[in-house]
Amino acid sequence: MFDIDALRLLVTVADTGTFTRAAAQLNYTQSAVSRRIASLEQQAGGPLFERLPRGVRLNPAGQALHRHAVEVLERLATAEQELAVLHAGQGGILRVGAFATANISLLPAALRRFKQATPEVEVIVLEGRTGTLMQRLADGALDIAVVSDYPSGLPSAEGVTTEVLLEDELFVALHREHHLAGAGTIDLRELRDEVWIQDTPAASPTMVADAWARAGFRPKKVIRIAEWSGKFGYAAAGLGVALVPSLAAGAVPAELVLCRLGDLPPHRTVHVALPAAPLPTALGLLDLLRDAAD
Repeated sequence: MFDIDALRLLVTVADTGTFTRAAAQLNYTQSAVSRRIASLEQQAGGPLFERLPRGVRLNPAGQALHRHAVEVLERLATAEQELAVLHAGQGGILRVGAFATANISLLPAALRRFKQATPEVEVIVLEGRTGTLMQRLADGALDIAVVSDYPSGLPSAEGVTTEVLLEDELFVALHREHHLAGAGTIDLRELRDEVWIQDTPAASPTMVADAWARAGFRPKKVIRIAEWSGKFGYAAAGLGVALVPSLAAGAVPAELVLCRLGDLPPHRTVHVALPAAPLPTALGLLDLLRDAAD
């Protein structure tokens, strides 16, 4: 209902006590101040000032509007300061998404340096699958995300751009007592009779299924486990073998051994995804992720 400039003028007139001094402070003419105060009083439904021989002072209606005007102007000033800080990359909230194994070492290493450099920025982390993270970026619910093309390719999302961060080799995790555990490098075909611990069906079009196909077999049995802690647990119990990305190597239990897969090793590509107009803080984290990936 009330114009912000008119509220600012009301406060200035109340502070200075005269239309003349308010005009000089705001670089208005006295007649312009008089007209704008008259218009504001018309909007307010009646007079806001008592006219005195040597100036003006707020009447009860003016005091009530003045109180609200001060609150509004203070909140607007706070909003301007917060936005300036955000655009300068010096504060605010940064919402970060990542898939599960990126949260083992890659993202924590970058966030540690980020918090040291910008402790005033509040970081909120969301873990999820790549497709969900890409959609949240498109919806404006995330500011930056670490995503990958595993297991079924990198999905696209409107207004979201991606940059390759690293190539991540997939190893096979075997129990230490497995007869191939000491080999170091294994031909994938040697694992054709193993039980595989995998979170997608063997028949689905994934990198793992493609690797099996290139090796000329399909597993006789697949145990479907989605979480990495569960995969590690089953493999550590000797119930099967699992593919493990190098990003997760630091979290592998002592009961397991990681082996390379010879000339048929599957790889995934890890990307950083950003909205079309990224925050400066998101770009700052991107630089740190590049460093962490080297």
